[in-house]
Amino acid sequence: MTTQQRHIAHFDLDAFFVAVECLKNSRLKGKPLLVGGSGDRGVVAACSYEARRFGIHSAMPMKLARRLCPEAIIIRGDMESYARYSRLVTDIMQDSVPLFEKASIDEFYVDLSGMDKFFGCSRFAGELKSKVLKESGLIVSYGLASNKLISKVATDEIKPNGYLEIASGGERGFLAPLSIGKLPGIGQETAYKLVRRGVETIKTLSEIPVEMMETMMGATGIDLWRKANGIDESPVIPYREQKSVSTERTFETDTIHMGRLHSELVRMTEAVGFDLRKQDKLCGGVAVKLRYSNFDTVVKQKTIDYTNADHLLLETAQGLFEKLYDRRMLIRLVGVRLTRLVPGNYQIKLYEDTQETIRLYQSIDSIKRQFGEKFVMRGSGVRTMRVRRP
Repeated sequence: MTTQQRHIAHFDLDAFFVAVECLKNSRLKGKPLLVGGSGDRGVVAACSYEARRFGIHSAMPMKLARRLCPEAIIIRGDMESYARYSRLVTDIMQDSVPLFEKASIDEFYVDLSGMDKFFGCSRFAGELKSKVLKESGLIVSYGLASNKLISKVATDEIKPNGYLEIASGGERGFLAPLSIGKLPGIGQETAYKLVRRGVETIKTLSEIPVEMMETMMGATGIDLWRKANGIDESPVIPYREQKSVSTERTFETDTIHMGRLHSELVRMTEAVGFDLRKQDKLCGGVAVKLRYSNFDTVVKQKTIDYTNADHLLLETAQGLFEKLYDRRMLIRLVGVRLTRLVPGNYQIKLYEDTQETIRLYQSIDSIKRQFGEKFVMRGSGVRTMRVRRP
């Protein structure tokens, strides 16, 4: 029995934030446009291709970007609009294809396996690209290949407003001449380590014995070797819209101990915030739930600017708790729920945050993923793990 040939397309909305801003204001088209924090310590969340000609790129300090291109137009950004257009494209995908994965706010994987026998994968992908433009006004580029890895790299190579198809069997040849930085999963630190060892192209990386890669980098080394050789069996994960992320705690003994309640609120908010970042999502609403000893349950919620940063979520959650807890009765249960979820990540949202804050969250999350969530947490959140009595 032969295995069916896979055909995976990766669709990426070109300069998505910038494109949405240009749809809202046509006078911005063709201009060097920056979306991000306007302060000197802010970062560039997105930039137009006109701005990129000056050497500007996302995550660059806004102060440096302004120096490179003084005439650039700076817009703080509107996550509500970006989420709305993302949902529009998602609806187009749902109406057009049987199986797709929403990888982020502006990119999708579509499984076209089997379609080559009936309609033709190339033709279908091309028509889907045209349909997105016609119904949303947004330009999308795509790569078509035998797996998700190759299709994504192909898309990155052909943007903007392009398409590239890599035939089965041509994966290694396509990757070979590319720099190692083009391979998903290789960040600046890993790239630096590899270049120091003389590994500058994916071809060189693919020719290193897998045993040596494992010795150098452990499980990560094996994963990079597989990617360098174009190997990727990961499936397209069917898209399912998640409405909220929540957690709650029922105390063994009803309590009015404010220190304990505060600590539990901190711990839970950090937990759901980390869960949100693991899923590369942002929330636009926070809700706090209390259940008193007489089983009366009250909930208060607030709409916020889209974020997944603990310090902003905590500020909102604590404010809601203070407004909610007005009976001075014993508390049986406390809960935190994050709502209005959209795909996105920390860096592209906190327009006014500093690079230091962004790096701090990235480092904290890296430690949590490696050693567990309880390895790093706020001191006020640790208290609840030690207190046993109200």
